[in-house]
Amino acid sequence: MKTFKPLSIFTLIMLVLFAACEKDDFIETIGICPLVIATNPENDATNVPLSQVITVTFNVEMNPTTITEASFIIESGAAITGTVTYNGFTATFTPAAPLEISTTYTGRIKTSVKDLNGNALQEEYVWTFSTGATVSPMVISTNPEDNETDVVINTIITATFSQQMDPLTINETSFILMDGSTAITGVVTYNDVTATFTPSANLDANTLYSVTITTDATNTTGISLENNYEWSFTTGTLISPMVISTDPEDNEIDVALDKTITATFSEPMDLATIDETTFTLQEGTNFITGTISYNALTASFVPSVDLLPGTLYKATITTGATNVAGIPLANNYEWEFTTAGTPFEPTIDLGSVERFGIISGVAVSNNAGPSEIHDLDIGIYPGARSSITGFFDVDGGPGLIFNGDFYAADDADPVPAMLLQAKDDLTAAYLAAEGATSPAPATVAGDLGGQTLPPGIYKSNSTLMIQNGNLTLDGQGDPNAEWIFQIASDFTTVGGSPYPSPAGGNVILIGGAQAKNIIWQVGSSAVIGDYTSFKGNVLALTSVTMNAYSQAVGRMLCSNGAVTLTSTNFIYRP
Repeated sequence: MKTFKPLSIFTLIMLVLFAACEKDDFIETIGICPLVIATNPENDATNVPLSQVITVTFNVEMNPTTITEASFIIESGAAITGTVTYNGFTATFTPAAPLEISTTYTGRIKTSVKDLNGNALQEEYVWTFSTGATVSPMVISTNPEDNETDVVINTIITATFSQQMDPLTINETSFILMDGSTAITGVVTYNDVTATFTPSANLDANTLYSVTITTDATNTTGISLENNYEWSFTTGTLISPMVISTDPEDNEIDVALDKTITATFSEPMDLATIDETTFTLQEGTNFITGTISYNALTASFVPSVDLLPGTLYKATITTGATNVAGIPLANNYEWEFTTAGTPFEPTIDLGSVERFGIISGVAVSNNAGPSEIHDLDIGIYPGARSSITGFFDVDGGPGLIFNGDFYAADDADPVPAMLLQAKDDLTAAYLAAEGATSPAPATVAGDLGGQTLPPGIYKSNSTLMIQNGNLTLDGQGDPNAEWIFQIASDFTTVGGSPYPSPAGGNVILIGGAQAKNIIWQVGSSAVIGDYTSFKGNVLALTSVTMNAYSQAVGRMLCSNGAVTLTSTNFIYRP
């Protein structure tokens, strides 16, 4: 039978507390040796999110000057780059880029780290963890920003996410505003990757507020934030001007085509700040031209031409608009309305593939840079999700999608059937464009650079280029004007730095022409050249490549091969 020996326990405690700790020069200092007592992720953790920030907690306060990128290392084969900070007892490593999927990482804390007494870590601390195959959503921006001061008391609080969220999880329990320990009541809404909290009443002046987005918020696949996201701001004493009414009202339908759009403010505004930059009207991504005026609290927008029938429009008053004291709106004010009548039906019907900015048969890749896809989806069929690469939401790459999602043939039902229908609709649109004969096609060849073309069908029996100069498409005042380019082989635009290419290769729209009404039917492969500005929907049989820094208002749709974004490309919904 073992006997309890108090003296032995006391002796062990004294050895731990008062044993000598080595310094780098091996001069001993009496005290507690620094130890790593916790890490996040823990040792051997699996399914670590790609957005993980790595932390290490010590048993004593450390000398911050010894906690650096040289002493706190995260590696997978080679060391990854990141920023190291220290606060309290915790060192933090924030990777410069998302971690790789399904990868094992090793963390190292070197013996060069020391506490405030100069005692060094006695031996290198090493642990490992592995990432999973999913990316947790993140809050990427807020309004007000963290630690912002003099915030107007009628502010509306917003949080923007890195990916599409499940609207049902963005509510009063997951988006919380606090004044100390008191919860502030308000209405929470979600739209286009942004959550909005509108307080029920004005906030108190000169008061510190804290905001939290909790892990109850999940993306559309059910993956939650890795941690609660918290920030704070302090109000001032001012109240910002507000839009108190609009005509048409938000979500109004059957609006007259010759409608003048108005916004009425809560107080007198600075006339000089009510202009075409602060009062805008859009149809999709197309900005509508018009005349703007201001009188007696009301700003008016008179479109230059009648609005399109059966069409959704969005009006915006931006925070550039200020009152006579120079105080801006707290947030952009947006509202939508739909005009009366039957919408225009294009000759070439894209069908269900209209929702996609990119669709391919075998691969979609973003090779380098923070490419962006706006208001459109990305799809691949019959290719698998593993063949979509270089996007943050898929594998942690730099590419981003806004107000859209990714779909692949190996996703769960009903996605495969939806993609098959989209590919069938693409084939039908391709064949319809290829066979269009009314009006009679005009033959074109070689380089379209430097030309101005009216609406119509243009047929090339070989390859076609836009190189020496820009191609201008003139709608001649008709917003429904259409162009169909029938190209038997390859189609290429050629440009050069900076954007938009000063050497040519761009597609320019005038006279009311719209990108959504332009079809490029390509019998082989399409290449959108470096730094060029492109307009229209590419329907390519083989493949589509967007070269470095090119941008498109349109779609890159490929029947059989791959769609490749070479470096920092942008695609906007036409």
